[in-house]
Amino acid sequence: MEDAVNEYLLSFIDPKDKLILEMEDYAKENHVPIMDRLGMEFMLQFLRLIGPKSILELGTAIGYSSIRMMQAIPNSHIVTVERNRERYEKALEYIECSPVKERISVIYGDALEIGEQVEKHGTFDVIFIDAAKGQYRRFFDLYEPLLNPGGVIISDNVMYHGLVTTKEKIENRRTRGLIRRIKTYNEWLMNHEGYDTTIFPIGDGVAVSKKKG
Repeated sequence: MEDAVNEYLLSFIDPKDKLILEMEDYAKENHVPIMDRLGMEFMLQFLRLIGPKSILELGTAIGYSSIRMMQAIPNSHIVTVERNRERYEKALEYIECSPVKERISVIYGDALEIGEQVEKHGTFDVIFIDAAKGQYRRFFDLYEPLLNPGGVIISDNVMYHGLVTTKEKIENRRTRGLIRRIKTYNEWLMNHEGYDTTIFPIGDGVAVSKKKG
């Protein structure tokens, strides 16, 4: 039933932008994790509704999300961070081909180590966490002070292919540890006194946390 619903919803999503289609093909062929179409459409519509002027993205990959967000929000600017050199360089290539390139600033480095460099870009209305899944809590704690009052933090992949709910034994030790960290993050996030959080079962799970006050 769930697969049929997803297929039905996907039938309404048909990106005609050649660059976006090329990026999706590249990501699939090279096993680069990018946000799936349903999750992306949800996030883009949410961003259209709140109209952020400044966004911080942790986890550029090849620049797919950055370009999609800037296409959806004409008056916004995004600062995006990527630690993988190959993906960083590929992102620069794709962004250079995009009409929204002037509104995207890409920083190369580990998000856990370049906080001071990010701070130079000011504060943000939205922070999008889509980097190393086991480090979400550290990303949140490090960059939350840069979030404007009433701002939103979006965390992707918080359902981790549905494995956060599985009762079956996971054989891979690393995967077990990652699932445990994600579950711990979700529980911590849902109980955070400074944020109102909802986890949406869209795509691979999207948590939306609005800063109180």
